[in-house]
Amino acid sequence: MNHLPDNFLWGGAVSANQCEGAYDVGGKGLSIADIATAGGLGVKREYTDGVIKGKYYPSHQAIDFFHRYKEDIAMFAEMGLKCFRTSINWTRIFPLGDEAMPNEAGLRFYDDLFDECLKYGIEPVVTISHYETPFALVKKYGSWRSRNMIDLFLRFCEAIFNRYKEKVKYWMTFNEINVITLNPIMAAGIKIEEGEDFDRVIYHAAHHQLVASAKAVQLGHQINPDFKIGMMMLYPTFYAETCKPEDQLIAMKSIDKHYYFSDVQVRGRYSSKAIRYLANKGITLQTNPEDDKALEEGIVDYIGFSYYNSNVATTRPDAAFTGGNMLNAVKNPYLEESAWGWSIDPIGLRIALNNLYERYQIPLFVVENGLGAVDTVEEDGSIHDDYRIDYLRRHVKAIKAAVIEDGVECIGYTPWSCIDLVSASTGEMKKRYGFIYVDKDDDGKGSLARSRKDSFFWYKKCIETNGEEI
Repeated sequence: MNHLPDNFLWGGAVSANQCEGAYDVGGKGLSIADIATAGGLGVKREYTDGVIKGKYYPSHQAIDFFHRYKEDIAMFAEMGLKCFRTSINWTRIFPLGDEAMPNEAGLRFYDDLFDECLKYGIEPVVTISHYETPFALVKKYGSWRSRNMIDLFLRFCEAIFNRYKEKVKYWMTFNEINVITLNPIMAAGIKIEEGEDFDRVIYHAAHHQLVASAKAVQLGHQINPDFKIGMMMLYPTFYAETCKPEDQLIAMKSIDKHYYFSDVQVRGRYSSKAIRYLANKGITLQTNPEDDKALEEGIVDYIGFSYYNSNVATTRPDAAFTGGNMLNAVKNPYLEESAWGWSIDPIGLRIALNNLYERYQIPLFVVENGLGAVDTVEEDGSIHDDYRIDYLRRHVKAIKAAVIEDGVECIGYTPWSCIDLVSASTGEMKKRYGFIYVDKDDDGKGSLARSRKDSFFWYKKCIETNGEEI
């Protein structure tokens, strides 16, 4: 093979809470994203105890995709997208998370959304839970601290699997499931209280998610055996800072914390290293007898992963740190960085693809990758984002090298994102990722008008030629 497969899934990615808006429309309940205020560069978002009058919550309107999805999907089709990765907002379907019956208005919205995609031949790729934990379940159960969440998640899955079984083929259970160890409140609605043991809370909650994911895979395959149900993780390529053995060891241990999750979801069991890791922390997971069987029988069909930057591991106590995708990485002197301090490392993506494929030998799907940057609208309305094109071009080359030269099976690429949206980490709009510009600022002001950036036309050509003209 000297080119990507003809059925390679070129697409784009968003999440419901970062683009839909309409946070209280059609019976929708509050999610954890709906109580997250805007932050800013280097400023953490605040998660309030409900919606407080006078505070600004970016997800409440976001880019108003809820009302504008037909216009946006038409632009995605113009760009040539083969697939569109989005998520289903749990609280649109079950406003409190634990109702006996789903909300028909919410189900109907996603019916219409998926129908609009399919009209243009765009394959929906759906993340079931993408940082959208129902706030009512956080208050009632402490979120994923409780095993009760497993059955409630499965009720959600059953409703959407049955409703969309003829419309959606590709699913992923939890977005960046390993981020529960990095930002538990954003990932799972878990705020560690004073006096709580962080690791004990997080790894018990993670176990509940892993069991829920495995049972969802089984359920989905029962409802439609043709479903392709994957996991999704943040993949943080780690380099040892030096060839010093201690640096090599810490680099290994750093990535092991993330393989903890993929090992369970792909192999169907905790690795011996993971078991020992928990034991060394004095943690004994409170499990049910059927958990092991569920994990074993609920292995995923593919691995979806996000890759934005690589990281450096060191034993040196005086190391200088830079930004990263929720990881404070040691500065790499061989790499340039984005305005937000994230290293730019296309070769790291090739390494990630190789590492994952060699370890698991199942299909891979790069479902997030992109450059957050400040875009300038020229007087004539044009937006020249050559820096984004350069970033994406180099990462597409890395994917091609992994597939063509290294023999990795990669089924698709959905850059983050096909359209500007609210940044998950900071709540900003000025940190833009999209091929399509949305007129809205960090204060929520703007016309919401859409316009094509230069990268829109670059990606259109990339897709038309299956990655040959980049």
